[in-house]
Formats: sequence, structure tokens, C-alpha cells
Amino acid sequence: MSKQTRTSSKNHTYLFWILQFVGWGFITITNVWSKMFFVSQDKSKPIYFLFEGFVFLTLGIVLTTFYRNYLKRIDFVTNQTLKNYLKVFLVLLITALIFSGILLVCAHYLFLFFNEKPIVFSASDIGLTILNVAVFILFWTIIYIAIKSAIRLRKNKIDRLQLEASLKESQLNTLKGQLNPHFMFNSLNNIRGLMLEDVDKARDMLTRLSEMLRSSLNMNNVNAIRIEEELEIVDNYIALSKIQLEDRLEFQQEIKQELIQIKIPPMILQMLVENAIKHGISNQKDGGKITLIVTDDNEKIILQVNNTGTLKTHTDSTRIGLDNIKKRLELLYGNTAEFMLKEVENEVHAIIQIPLT
Repeated sequence: MSKQTRTSSKNHTYLFWILQFVGWGFITITNVWSKMFFVSQDKSKPIYFLFEGFVFLTLGIVLTTFYRNYLKRIDFVTNQTLKNYLKVFLVLLITALIFSGILLVCAHYLFLFFNEKPIVFSASDIGLTILNVAVFILFWTIIYIAIKSAIRLRKNKIDRLQLEASLKESQLNTLKGQLNPHFMFNSLNNIRGLMLEDVDKARDMLTRLSEMLRSSLNMNNVNAIRIEEELEIVDNYIALSKIQLEDRLEFQQEIKQELIQIKIPPMILQMLVENAIKHGISNQKDGGKITLIVTDDNEKIILQVNNTGTLKTHTDSTRIGLDNIKKRLELLYGNTAEFMLKEVENEVHAIIQIPLT
């Protein structure tokens, strides 16, 4: 049993005993008060009613505690079958009879002790006592089941929310910070070839690749990073891509400097740039241009990547990366974030709008 579960169980036990004393205490005080003020003094001494009330309070707390243990044993709150209803009704009746029998016997001897004369209970007195006690226990049962049901519903809701949060976190960890293995493989091959031409540049590219890999691995621990950090990842990605594409890839940035400390989902700009290169620039013989734009409209931050090409050149495999982005935005922002892909004058524009917080 976890520490949280033990704490919750202990709190429920405290709540039960508080309600036991408060509930039966209120009934006892009301009963004693009514008898002391409405029963004539020549019939009984007030001290008798106090002791009778103490007996009533003790029986109420003790017997309903045993009754509660029976309800827990058959797990009545979650298994409210006809068979269990019959069992509970029978146990309730037995509890009421035991309660009434002990109460009447104690009342007889207490009355004799304090008033020096016996008390005679008629059949109607006995029947009325049993009926009243049974009604008290019935109301106790209804209140107990209502409270236990409310606690159970609340626990189920918390468990469901925790499960959803855990699932959401698991989905995010799966979606974010995952470098394309083909990109890693191609980069290593390109760096190996570059070593024959320019060792210093190859060393620099290897450093950039290791930084990207480290960033990718670290992303599992965070849900947001500063745009400034994300741009460093993009710069490394572009540098590595240029080993293969060389002059076919032209990259330009239009960054609103006031926004570089704003936090966004990690690797999301890198994925937009990767998508633009893989499904746009690399498919064109003469290459093309990629423009990364970061701006805002006072309410939302706008992340935009434009690349030379048309949507027709984008294959079905594009959907994997785009669906990844959409799913991450949905998990993090619900319906408040937007993602769109459109073609404008021989350029493909991928635009993400995230609410400023």
C-alpha cells in the first residue's frame, strides 16, 4: 500500500469517527433535552435521563461500528445486489433489536436506581423503541452509503485524471524530442565523407550532431524550452543538412527578438524545418529556400516555416511529422493552439499559433 493510499485511508477513518460522535451525539442531546423539559419531574429525576442518554450514545456508536464492518466485509457500496440488500436489511433488524433490548434493560435498572421504583414498559413502548432505533439505523445506513459513494466517485475521478495525465505524459514523451533515425544515419555518413575533405569542419559537424542528440535525449524531461534554445537546435540541424545539400539549401531567419525568451514545445521548430527540407527542398533539383519566422499578434505567438515548393510535392509520409505536431499541440494546449499548412505563391507555409501566457 502506497503512502498516499495509507494517508487517504487514515483520513477516512478520522472522518468516520468524527461523524459517529457528532451524529449520535446530536440525536442523544436532542433526546435527553426533550425528556428533561417535557417529562414531569415527579415521574423521573433529570439525572436518570443523562445516564440513559449516555447508554444510548454508547450503543449507537458501538453497534453501528460493528454494522459498518459488516457493510465493508460484503462491500455493499460497490455490490448493491438484491441478495446484499436482503442481508443488510436482516442485519439492520438484528442490530435494532439488540440495541433496543440492551437500552430497555439498562433503562429499567437505571430508573430503579435513581427513582427507587421499577419502570414498567408496555408492548407499545417496546415496539415504539424498536421502531425508533430501526429508523435511526436506517438513516445512518443511508448517510453512510451516500458518503462512501461520494468518496468512491471522487477517488475514481482522481484515479481517472491521474491515468489521463500519465497517459498524456507518456504520449508527449513518445512524440517529442525524437530525432529522425534516417537523419542521424545520413549525417554520420556525410560527416565520414567530409573527413576526407575538411577535418576541422567534420569535427564541428560531429559536435553539432552530438549537441542535437543530447538535446533530443533531454527533451523527455521538459514540456517547454525557450525559443532561443530551440533556434540553436535548428541551427545545428541546418548546418548538418547543408553537408549534403550544400548550396541547394538557403536558410533565412526573421526572429522578433523580444520573443526569444518565450517558451514553446521542444523540437517543434526543428520538426517544421525537417519537414520543409525532407519533403520540400530535397525533392527539387535546384533546391530552394527556407524561411523561419517567429512573431506574434499580441495574443498568440506565431511560428512559421516557409519553403520553396508546392503541396503536391509533399507525399503521404509527410503526414507522420505533421500529425506528430498536431497531436503534441492538442495534448499541451487543447483547442487554443492552431496548426495549418498552406501553399502561397509557390511556397509551402507551415504555421503554428500558440497562445501567449
